[in-house]
Amino acid sequence: MTIRTATLNGVATIEIARPEKKNALTLAMYQAMADALRAAVSDAGVRAVLITGQPGMFTSGNDLEDFMQRPPQGMDSPVFQFMQALLDCDKPVVAAVTGVAVGIGTTMLLHCDFVYVSDEARLAMPFVSLGLVPEYASSLVLPQLMGHVRAAEKLMLGEPFTGADAVDCGIANAVLPAGEVVGHARRMAERFNALPPGAVRDAKRLMRAPLKDQLQQVMRTEAEIFGARLRSPEAMEAFQAFFQKRKPDFSKF
Repeated sequence: MTIRTATLNGVATIEIARPEKKNALTLAMYQAMADALRAAVSDAGVRAVLITGQPGMFTSGNDLEDFMQRPPQGMDSPVFQFMQALLDCDKPVVAAVTGVAVGIGTTMLLHCDFVYVSDEARLAMPFVSLGLVPEYASSLVLPQLMGHVRAAEKLMLGEPFTGADAVDCGIANAVLPAGEVVGHARRMAERFNALPPGAVRDAKRLMRAPLKDQLQQVMRTEAEIFGARLRSPEAMEAFQAFFQKRKPDFSKF
């Protein structure tokens, strides 16, 4: 299994563990993460969730071969099940990010409550360069976090950015040496063992409630456009270029 789960000292850990593929996510992995999040919500012994990857890599995003063979079909697909499960998680979610965090590896951080990144982290959302559009309501959340012009750099140009940039933009809480990120994130998650769980859940619900309906609507709209773009000639050229290890040529469009 490429998603490892464990519960220890009140913390349910979801570990992306496919280092030979840079932690690229398959549909089966999305389903496993969705199931793990739902299990954490229903387990009264879980006070917080920790999402992490491997040393030097959080996730490189979608496994493009798997993604192209079985693209998401509707909001009940494993991809959207994971997105919805993370949105619906009423317990604190802490992310520990080392190395690369590409595509959904970055956008999922927007829906976590605490994010700690390494000084080696490299985040990117290269949707447009693949002929696609932003997903997971990032087209709504990022401009609100950092303003339109900085969000345009991240979403329209797909420019990579560092962990320090992520903190500056409001995506992450703190930058730490790579070897300290997971331990620090776990300690933060374990702090909820000493807090009243009902009050924590209510506080999170109140903080998230004003945007929840809007997030759902934007996610659906993004998904519709994303699905259409996935079948576009531009996306076909981008994916063919990726598999052929060449630069895409968009001059004919």
